[in-house]
Amino acid sequence: MNKLRLYLLALGLTILGLGIFAYKICYLSFPLTPKTKVQVWHVEARVRFQAEGGPVKVTMFLPVSSGGFAITDEHFISTGYGLNASVESGARSAIWSTRKATGIQNLYYQFTVRMARKKQTKSVGKAPEAPDPDFKGPKLAAAESLIEEIKPRSADASSFVKELLKRLGSVDPDDNVKLLVGKKTGQRNKAQLAARILILAGINAQVVHGLSLDEDKLDFSRKVNLIHWLEVYDNNKKLTFELPLGVRPVPDDWLPWWKGDTSFVQLQGASKLNTSISISPKVDEGISSVAFRGEISKPLLLRFSLFSLPVNTQAVFRILLMIPVGAFLLVILRNIVGIKTFGTFMPVLIALAFRETGLLWGILLFAVVVALGLITRFYLEKLKLLVVPRLAAVLIVVVLLIMTLSILTHSLGIHRGLSMALFPLVILTMTIERMSIVWEERGAAESLLSGLGSIFAAALAFIAMNNKFLEHLTFVFPELLLVLLAATLLLGRYSGYRLTDLYRFKALAKG
Repeated sequence: MNKLRLYLLALGLTILGLGIFAYKICYLSFPLTPKTKVQVWHVEARVRFQAEGGPVKVTMFLPVSSGGFAITDEHFISTGYGLNASVESGARSAIWSTRKATGIQNLYYQFTVRMARKKQTKSVGKAPEAPDPDFKGPKLAAAESLIEEIKPRSADASSFVKELLKRLGSVDPDDNVKLLVGKKTGQRNKAQLAARILILAGINAQVVHGLSLDEDKLDFSRKVNLIHWLEVYDNNKKLTFELPLGVRPVPDDWLPWWKGDTSFVQLQGASKLNTSISISPKVDEGISSVAFRGEISKPLLLRFSLFSLPVNTQAVFRILLMIPVGAFLLVILRNIVGIKTFGTFMPVLIALAFRETGLLWGILLFAVVVALGLITRFYLEKLKLLVVPRLAAVLIVVVLLIMTLSILTHSLGIHRGLSMALFPLVILTMTIERMSIVWEERGAAESLLSGLGSIFAAALAFIAMNNKFLEHLTFVFPELLLVLLAATLLLGRYSGYRLTDLYRFKALAKG
């Protein structure tokens, strides 16, 4: 009866998981592979500052739908602030204000970017009015001298811009460039300087600030930086130049956010301004397209999916949802293959740490810490300590070992060693304790065999949990974990021979 109940439960979980999976694939057009072209992006900008107890006013530029991009689903998140939007000369901005604010403040702006089908046109109507380049004294003379040097080497506005950017980006600049650039050598400052020089030369130009929406270059666990490029207007045509050398126009997947020399965020009445931007390529492009065509409205699976969570939280779940994959692999290694390990989930947790250290460095550092900890554990055995104080002592020694190895590797220029602090300390301590007990009870060979089995299992779990295709499947189709659960339940009743038993009892097979 219990066996039948198990089979029915596993069958129900499998049907439910595969049913939701098939519905997403066939009816909602969820992409099956991570390489599927994504045209929907979720962007989140956070403004953080320290309020001093008085009135506060925060102004932030907002992107505009134009060319190949459509800005949709905008959300402004703030508590106790009034919100107003303004449009001046085609530029949008949001203004948060309050009469009184104290302490750390966080304001959020979220929106979705959708790629339009049409390409951005290079023809423009009336070019924007060029501002005053604002060169004075020696810098004015240096800028004019630089212009006179570049003119004979250029045939039109495009070649003039490329030669100018080449001069500004030179590793060995001349005296004029050194004076103009000064100590501000960042790409944004060079772009602003280039625009001012072009305006002085009679070429209308401005700096564009934006984001790159190239999925292959994005890391889901990290923030992204703004990028800057030049926009030049020549004979009713708009030309773009990618920094630092301007040898090619900007890619089509660069999203312009705002233009000009004004800062992204202007803060009044507060201090310690910090802004950060997160981007998440969303895999619901098929759903969104169908919704826009009116075929479905507000899909329930989308509203209650991982995509509704904040961007940073999604990045956390991309890692957490891989843990069941590692655990299932460990079940196969222990119950089917017969590999011995210390603990049930220790290899999975160590595999998570390997994501930061790398596989080879992780194995080496883990082996060193366990070996030194094991020596310490054997010495403590001579002191006849009770179990809890002994474990606490080993834990303290493990912390000291990790600290020492981190300092030594850093001094040797091996920065991978710094990430070993991510190893689960309690798991390391229990591994050392368990290994020493097995050593005493069953011998060194048995202890070392289990230790090597643990490392082997952790390495395989790391490879599986670091697979981009599996990560995509578990995040986009978390219902597949129900199928994984069903398989785990069925393996839980397996009590037959393991693969290692074939080697252990091969003498009986010959007889």
